[in-house]
Amino acid sequence: MTRSGAKRELHGPGVIALLGSGETSASGGQVFETLARHLPVPLQARVLETPAGFELNAGQVAGRVADYLRQRLQNSSPNVLQVEARRKDAATLAEPGVNQPLLDAELIFLGPGSPSYAVRHLRGSLTWELALARHRVGAALVLASAAAIAAGALALPVYEIFKVGEDPHWKAGLDLLAPFGLSLVIVSHWNNHDGGADLDTSRCFVGRQRFDPLLAQLHPTMTVLGLDEQTGVILDLQRERCKVLGHGQIHILRGGSEQAYAHGTDFSIHELGDFRLPEPLEAGISPETWQAVQARPTAPAASGLPQDVVELLAQRQAARERRDWAASDRFRVEIARRGFRVTDTPEGQQVEAEDPIRRG
Repeated sequence: MTRSGAKRELHGPGVIALLGSGETSASGGQVFETLARHLPVPLQARVLETPAGFELNAGQVAGRVADYLRQRLQNSSPNVLQVEARRKDAATLAEPGVNQPLLDAELIFLGPGSPSYAVRHLRGSLTWELALARHRVGAALVLASAAAIAAGALALPVYEIFKVGEDPHWKAGLDLLAPFGLSLVIVSHWNNHDGGADLDTSRCFVGRQRFDPLLAQLHPTMTVLGLDEQTGVILDLQRERCKVLGHGQIHILRGGSEQAYAHGTDFSIHELGDFRLPEPLEAGISPETWQAVQARPTAPAASGLPQDVVELLAQRQAARERRDWAASDRFRVEIARRGFRVTDTPEGQQVEAEDPIRRG
């Protein structure tokens, strides 16, 4: 028996998509659509405002992405919400405040802004802990531009170097992939050429002349992942594969050598380092947070139901919430035609396969 809306069983981490830029471009849309095909319908998508939280128009920056997802992912009936966690706050699971929408997120996006600011206000926050926990039970994480940089073991302080004039240096990052055995330094806007012929703005605006000494500062065990603009890579952690999508290339600098992969390339995640799947409670996620996220609706990957049945259940639940009982009954009939019986309980819709002999 499977319950739609009942307790989710831990079934492994979701995918991670890293974008060099262009989250609202055709390339970014291709990444989002690829992920959405394997996520529940209606899709619960969340756009975090944290990376741009220092900007007066942080809501508009995130809002442009939210509007794009509503349009681009129409086939997934997306419920797209902005998470206004612009600064680290004292929210708790008892009163999650602005973080409430993260509790049932299936796709979480973080994008443009300042890498340094993102690290400072996400590290140790309930916002980041909920995002990690949701990812570890199957939600997809999409990080672009500044957020992709912040997710590394070390983060490139772009504004401090390029705008303020500080000497080239690294700051500690969020180290998103450390529990998976990977020590990655992620650099977006790898092939930027806004400076034209007069100014090298590659390597996320700092230029080769300043970036090469930065490479020398890295520990030999670290891998640099450079992401060209309008280019992304999807890390399928459970299949241990990576796929490149977009106009440019991704660049892997490891052990003194560089390898570049273009659109459509599929390669082993072990090319990024000594990958492993972690134990469920690694990465500093509290038992309370695990309990909170596992109490949310079951995703298709955990339910064992066919995708079309999952979609019909979601539509039936939506019909019941708006008290459209006729539509609810129609969806029940459609589900029955696919060989499943639905029973409504105080805990939600319970689903079980019909006995084929009785059905006959």
